Amino acid sequence: MEALLNFPTAHCCNSQAHPAITNTTNLFFNTPNNVGTSCSSSFSSLNYSSSSKLTLKRSTRNSFITSNHSQNSSSSSISPEISSDDKPLRIGIVGFGNFGQFIGKALIRQGHAVLATSRSDYSEYCQQNGIEFYNNIDAMCEEQPDVILLCSSILSTETILRSIPIHKLKSDTIFSDVLSVKQFPRNLFLEILPSEFGIVCTHPMFGPESGKNGWDALPFVYDKVRITEKSPQERKCQQFLSIFEEEGCRMVEMSCEEHDRHAAGSQFITHTIGRILSHLDLESTPINTKGYETLLQLTENTVSDSFDLYYGLFMYNVNATEQASLIISSS
Repeated sequence: MEALLNFPTAHCCNSQAHPAITNTTNLFFNTPNNVGTSCSSSFSSLNYSSSSKLTLKRSTRNSFITSNHSQNSSSSSISPEISSDDKPLRIGIVGFGNFGQFIGKALIRQGHAVLATSRSDYSEYCQQNGIEFYNNIDAMCEEQPDVILLCSSILSTETILRSIPIHKLKSDTIFSDVLSVKQFPRNLFLEILPSEFGIVCTHPMFGPESGKNGWDALPFVYDKVRITEKSPQERKCQQFLSIFEEEGCRMVEMSCEEHDRHAAGSQFITHTIGRILSHLDLESTPINTKGYETLLQLTENTVSDSFDLYYGLFMYNVNATEQASLIISSS
């Protein structure tokens, strides 16, 4: 089978991507020239800057809790019970594009305060929807939100995370993300954040299109990587996760490793097949079968997502290379 995809062997933030990438280069689609060359150059227009050198006092406290993961990834209920006396959370969203706005609406519905910052100006949208918008991330961090939620692209995550002035945040701030890969952001959080900061990696397995009619029974994967036990931080973590439970999500507690293993066999394969089909210029006919309609819908859904997302699914999931190799060997 003639190769249609050519991922470059050089890629951004290669310390975090998997080493086997160099063994799987000629795949199924042409990679845009500006993808995967340099994180810093690709996202140099971001209005995120730290005003001073970080001088962090690292706590020696190591009494954090790591989530227990069931082997069958069964759904679980969030506990302990959230009290009506708990104050609404102040949640700072970094990256307020379509997905950030999509998540922000649910946070507002659940009665929490949303602060947002992005490289684009969404001040008018935020004013209309009861959200505080900040032109730069320094100003948002000065408000000391309880939770920082990264809604950036996979490729820009490291650049953005390293630009956050964490010295301006409260010592028990919780960091979370919504990336389609999980080991990559987890490792970044553990490397960059002080030990007293909380870490909860999440992946809503839906988006603005699939979740436009509600989130009932849609899977929400989460991993409480580092949360201080029996503390206000733990209470805030439960409040944060309960937002998605209250919206009707099927809560799935799962390790980042397990998530990426499953995602490589589902999400990455789905996007790959959809992009292969897009090169065939499939058209609807007067005699479409249901199977053919499914293929047309698959093509439309996957190609509507950015190539950066697809590239990130491959480059930052250590299991994707194996799946790509299986596709190549079966052709």
